[in-house]
Amino acid sequence: MEWGLIAKECSIKIALTSVMPRPYVGHLRIFGTQIVINLHMKRLQLLLFIALLTGTVAAQSSTYTAGNEGWMVDMDEAYAASVKEGKPIMANFTGSDWCGWCKRLTASVFSKPEFKEWAKENVILLELDFPRRTSIPEKYKKQNAGMQRALKVTGYPTVWVFNLGKDADTGKYKIDALGKTGYTPTVAEFTNKVDQIIK
Repeated sequence: MEWGLIAKECSIKIALTSVMPRPYVGHLRIFGTQIVINLHMKRLQLLLFIALLTGTVAAQSSTYTAGNEGWMVDMDEAYAASVKEGKPIMANFTGSDWCGWCKRLTASVFSKPEFKEWAKENVILLELDFPRRTSIPEKYKKQNAGMQRALKVTGYPTVWVFNLGKDADTGKYKIDALGKTGYTPTVAEFTNKVDQIIK
């Protein structure tokens, strides 16, 4: 009776004989039960990890936003806003987590209230990020790389101002590049440069 219960509790089929030493059977019973528990726990942990990873990737894709408030990350959205408001797109090619000059430009220009007020009146803001230590959704990696090639961007920060057209048959964008700039230490200098490009 006792041997049958031990085998049942362990969830393993094992041939037990009356000559088997009791301490060995007791050890086997404990060890066998631990194996079953550990296997179930590892399986559960793996399933939880996969579920969390899937949720994280989905959340990353649906909640990806620009590092600077008020900037878009999606070309389609920027194009739609540009057409609706009749303003050119100002795209900031940046390396948000590694580029020192990009961080300076954000601190000295993009984060300032006077820049934000100017931008609302004059341009559609688009951030095209190329981080090294963090990951962005694949859709935006491809989009940003495509724009980098199209505008021949080789350094950061580079800020391009352009209008977009869209081919009705192919759905591809046509870029009417107006001009570019880079790091500028003050809002006034930066906006003056862009005003000259727009006009």
